[in-house]
Amino acid sequence: MFLGKALRECKMQNAECKKRRKAKLRLIFFAFCILHFAFLTACRQKMAVQPRYDPLEPSDFFADHMGARPRVAGTVARGEVAIGGFLATGKVGTVDGDGYPFPVTAAVMNRGQERFNIYCSPCHGRLGDGNGMIPARGYRRPPSFHTDALRTAKTGHFFDVMTNGFGAMPTYAPQVSVQDRWAIIAYVRALQLAHNATVNELTPEERGKLP
Repeated sequence: MFLGKALRECKMQNAECKKRRKAKLRLIFFAFCILHFAFLTACRQKMAVQPRYDPLEPSDFFADHMGARPRVAGTVARGEVAIGGFLATGKVGTVDGDGYPFPVTAAVMNRGQERFNIYCSPCHGRLGDGNGMIPARGYRRPPSFHTDALRTAKTGHFFDVMTNGFGAMPTYAPQVSVQDRWAIIAYVRALQLAHNATVNELTPEERGKLP
């Protein structure tokens, strides 16, 4: 009889422990849900529902009550720099110009070689003959700079092609600045000159540097 009573009390205690354990687990779960919800709400408040103005929305903050603000004086939007003339277009009037908008120095030539090797040689080749690694892998082969047509082409033509693209070649205006385009043209002219040059055209000093 005593043993039976002890077993009943032990079962009751075990049942009570199980209830308390389940209650603690529920509380932990609810606390986790609340914290998780609060965390997500805080992130959403900062990222997705941050204070902002919709287009043409009125504002009580600014004196003119306009949410859309004018540009700061003396600034321009990207891509809207108002430059023109031969430097920026390569044209004189509506036709391709020739020559350069600034003196071609050794520094300009070195810059042109660097930019050419980065942006142009993958298709046109280091020598400008159109045998770059990209056409060697199946892409459309560009014309050689050493054809009569391109040897006699005006510098403005090369500038226009780099700026606006031509055939399979896309525009390189976003990658290559206006000044660098002219530097590349100067280097292309150097490649054309070197391709058809003879030893007799070199000075004795230059001949001495040949291997």
